Amino acid sequence: MAAEYAHPEVLVSTDWVEQHRGDPNVRIVESDEDLLLYDQGHIAGAVRIDWVKDLQDQIVRDYINKSAFEELCASKGISNDTTVVFYGDKSNWWACYAFWTFKMYGHADCRVMNGGRKRWELDGRELTRGTEPAYPRGNYTAQEPDPGVRAFRDEVLKHCKANRPLVDVRSVGEYTGEMLHMADYPQEGALRGGHIPGAVSIPWSKAANEDGTFKTKRELEKLYAKENGLSRRGRIIAYCRIGERSSHTWFVLKYLLGYKNVKNYDGSWTEWGNLVGVPVEKGMPEAKPAEEPASAAT
Repeated sequence: MAAEYAHPEVLVSTDWVEQHRGDPNVRIVESDEDLLLYDQGHIAGAVRIDWVKDLQDQIVRDYINKSAFEELCASKGISNDTTVVFYGDKSNWWACYAFWTFKMYGHADCRVMNGGRKRWELDGRELTRGTEPAYPRGNYTAQEPDPGVRAFRDEVLKHCKANRPLVDVRSVGEYTGEMLHMADYPQEGALRGGHIPGAVSIPWSKAANEDGTFKTKRELEKLYAKENGLSRRGRIIAYCRIGERSSHTWFVLKYLLGYKNVKNYDGSWTEWGNLVGVPVEKGMPEAKPAEEPASAAT
């Protein structure tokens, strides 16, 4: 089924991972929201990337810089020519977030295991509770951060004022402003609820099946293009709360559907909902009245 997607090479099955996890040219990386999962059991040979500790600068709200990224890769036994396969919980939220970070620093061969931990467990495949394996240091030189995958707030504001397409991938309650965060999650500090004016609401979860795998290309095209009017020719920015769910949507649009100009706004609602002076909309947009048939309009 992966062959139907625009870039099928970035999606691998659990079978593929089972067959290649011992390949010295392949590094399997688990990246979860629940940081305890790796210790409870992980794919044998997989290393762990902690999105908080490993990918985030601890004193600046930003990603680790280029040199820190190079050190992270080298320490995990990843070189520039390594095939890196990400998987994790939550239908691969954080796997896609790590994938996006690796792409930002120019890693060539990144892939995602379709379905993540859930699909692996549903298959009844083995998990090990051993410590994280140590590999010989990689030889890594990162590129400068690619501005083509990441949007900052000023760009988002210009995008908004120009009525260009924005996708809010949070839950409907967050989009309308009824909630400041996901249900059952701690409050993360947004002072205003709602969404960026003009953004369409397409919750990330609509792109995933119950087993964590991605929906078919036809289903995804119906969701994003037919039902919500997102054109491949447009410049699209996706956002959520802190950039993890929108990484999932960014992956879907860019790699499964082949949208060329799509960025992830990782500042997301945690930033926008606290910015002074930016516009916010609440509620659902009013439905546009259907056009009358030509015969009835005369």
